[in-house]
Amino acid sequence: MTKSSLMRRAADADVCLLLEGTFPYVRGGVSSWVNEMVGAYPSTRFSIVFIGSRQEDYAGAAYALPDNVVHFEAHYLYEHTDADVRQPHAMEGDRAAFARSAELHAALRDPQGALDAGGLMAGMIPMLGEHGALSEAQFLTSRAAWETIVDQYQQYCTDPSFTDYFWTVRIMHKPLWQLVRIAEELPPARVYHTVSTGYAGFLGAILHHRTRRPLLVSEHGIYTKERKIDLLQSRWIRDNRGVFERDISKVSYFRELWVRFFEAIGKMAYDAADDIVALYEANRQRQIADGADASRTQNIPNGIDVDGLAPLVAKRGAGPHRVVGLIGRVVPIKDIKTFIRALFIASRTMPDIEGWIIGPEEEDPAYALECRALVESLGLAKNVKFLGFQRIDDVLPKIDVIALTSISEALPLVVLEGFAAGVPAITTDVGSCRELIEGETAEDRALGSAGLVVQLANPAAFAAAVLSLLGDDVRWQAAQQAGLARVRRYYTRAQMIDRYRILYEKLAAAPDSQGADQAGARCPVPHAARATQTGMQTGTQTQETR
Repeated sequence: MTKSSLMRRAADADVCLLLEGTFPYVRGGVSSWVNEMVGAYPSTRFSIVFIGSRQEDYAGAAYALPDNVVHFEAHYLYEHTDADVRQPHAMEGDRAAFARSAELHAALRDPQGALDAGGLMAGMIPMLGEHGALSEAQFLTSRAAWETIVDQYQQYCTDPSFTDYFWTVRIMHKPLWQLVRIAEELPPARVYHTVSTGYAGFLGAILHHRTRRPLLVSEHGIYTKERKIDLLQSRWIRDNRGVFERDISKVSYFRELWVRFFEAIGKMAYDAADDIVALYEANRQRQIADGADASRTQNIPNGIDVDGLAPLVAKRGAGPHRVVGLIGRVVPIKDIKTFIRALFIASRTMPDIEGWIIGPEEEDPAYALECRALVESLGLAKNVKFLGFQRIDDVLPKIDVIALTSISEALPLVVLEGFAAGVPAITTDVGSCRELIEGETAEDRALGSAGLVVQLANPAAFAAAVLSLLGDDVRWQAAQQAGLARVRRYYTRAQMIDRYRILYEKLAAAPDSQGADQAGARCPVPHAARATQTGMQTGTQTQETR
């Protein structure tokens, strides 16, 4: 399916989903969740804004748009625009406006301080438009902007290169004006729902302040944490300190600057949100630590179609347990290499063991090639297979253990789906994995262990866990039953859909907020009452690999 065939246009919507780097172009847990959520409320009219890096980074659509998606548009933040080729002309700029911008940055540096970052941002929204005092042209070409950047460099930058500082600041902030333009042209909705902070969250904050309509922030993982992992591993960020100036215990200034940037725009999204959702308690506490108002936070765990997956239990064949399946994207954050090395160690004791890597490889082709090369170098071609994307209905009955070696996760759907299909799991100790395997409350823990939890990046420990579960049929059966009981009691799709329905109905019925950008406010949506009058009915969607 081509990108152009997805484009849909409508004058308004009930719920506008703001999605960064996920549905409908990228497969994964978040994309599958979005697909199911939209399909679960067939009477609700959704609009979707997809935000990506560059158009060439995404292949054709991985998901078809449900019929109740009435509006869809895609935007790419790192492609050239008309503004990039426009001839610049000198201008003085509004020093008072840039002083307010500096005040906002000061508030974001000290989220527990006395300055109201959310209020400052709300007041600045009208200045960010094309003719505003803080427009993109003002930011790129005015003397006031230059003086502000120089002043910030002199006060805060510990890297000796002003040139790198100057261009880092420009590259970092330039997408924000594109997001402002998107907000100005987007058809109105009764509720805005961003499925992350980051750029999508910043867009949600702008829309909230412009339209006075509620913003819902829900996070599968914590965006700032995941971006920090990416940034610490990145090779494109400069570090100009001399060899004798470098302290390996400290992050380079520009990496730290990028981290603070995403923390800042994340705080803006939290400040603008009426409700903030995490998947589990540890992530809710992380949101609060990052600046979210605790009174607006809550946990809504992922849920799956337990009844739809139940028939897969009966499809399991008899015989020894030998197949370990890692279902997920072949990317560094999933640490596929630890899985491969664990299979190498386990194969010494269990020569007929099989490791299946089930997921797309196109997101990071270089890493996928490294993983394939590692399999060859370890002589595992007969044991480890790359199966690409598969329907989970086809593969789960053939898998004996779900493996998850990730270095970062939230509440992985693939573990829940495995449980519902009668497959125990072995995971690293990330996100909510320990409570999924061992239980959260005393009542939950009484159900038993649904597998094993091991340390991160420890192939030997992972291999030992695999052998202990596959080599003990009684233990495997007990883990299977614990997983089945846990997912049926605590993680059903109906429970999740009902809780989001309540949120959507409450927010859709809310009056326009006060004190927002009156000039940017839009008219009420004619279909606003649809959600509360008809209710948001549940439906069914096909489960897919992560």
